[in-house]
Amino acid sequence: MSVKKSVGYKNRQKRKDRLISLLIGVFALLWITPILWTFWTSLRPYTDIIQKGVFSRPDTLNFDNYFNAYRQMDIWQYLSNSFIVAIPAVILTLFFGSLLAFVITRYSFRFNLYLLLLFTAGNLLPVQLVYAPLFKIYIWIGDLVGNRNILYDSYIGLILIHVALQVGFATFVLSSYMKTIPKEISESAMVDGASVFRHYWNVILPLLRPPLAALSVLMTTWIYNEFFWAIVMIKSDSKRPITSALGRLQGEYVTDYNLLAAGAIMAALPTLIIFFILKRQFVSGLTIGSTKG
Repeated sequence: MSVKKSVGYKNRQKRKDRLISLLIGVFALLWITPILWTFWTSLRPYTDIIQKGVFSRPDTLNFDNYFNAYRQMDIWQYLSNSFIVAIPAVILTLFFGSLLAFVITRYSFRFNLYLLLLFTAGNLLPVQLVYAPLFKIYIWIGDLVGNRNILYDSYIGLILIHVALQVGFATFVLSSYMKTIPKEISESAMVDGASVFRHYWNVILPLLRPPLAALSVLMTTWIYNEFFWAIVMIKSDSKRPITSALGRLQGEYVTDYNLLAAGAIMAALPTLIIFFILKRQFVSGLTIGSTKG
């Protein structure tokens, strides 16, 4: 009887596994379809779609849209602007987030949990809600120092916005991971006379490499692809990141969506390259804690 139950359980488990695999495959297909359609569209001439329709069979497939997008977007200028903003923003976000997580998890004080909730709640606010007061603060600080462009229409102001908006999420993730680090490690460091910063820098920070790698990929992608703040806080076209450069591909009367698709693919390539370079660290950072040992 027990053998029959065991066989029946294995059969049910196999059916569940097949169903789960099927659902994962369906979701993966739904996720990748828009990307494949964008790439397919970028290879077609716009005149071909006008004459035959979107779902028609194309006569030619080529990379002309990519060459035209490259010329019109001034891609290297806007790409450098994106990394001028993204790289310092990611570094500062991870630094401040790890510092806050270190203080919240390694030291007990009255409001440490409320402090974590406060930083996490900041990520839940819609950006449109904080735009108006933040814009007024930037202008007020500019008037105070005699230069309105010190934060508004500057890389520094845009970097500070990204750090302020992302540090709460980084603190939440890193504090959750840091709680899994044995307290005995911190106690040994304090017994050996390590200062607070030495305890953080030499003992705790090296243990945070997996989640820091995973967060660096996520933060780079989010900040690099951000569009709203780049439009409302940067008025000089020469300082805007690559996401806003896609507006150069829109015609005055008619939008060439094939050309726009090619520009979007080119703009997305750097984040894909970063992901594939750090793929192993990203996956290991996400799976930390799922298994013991």
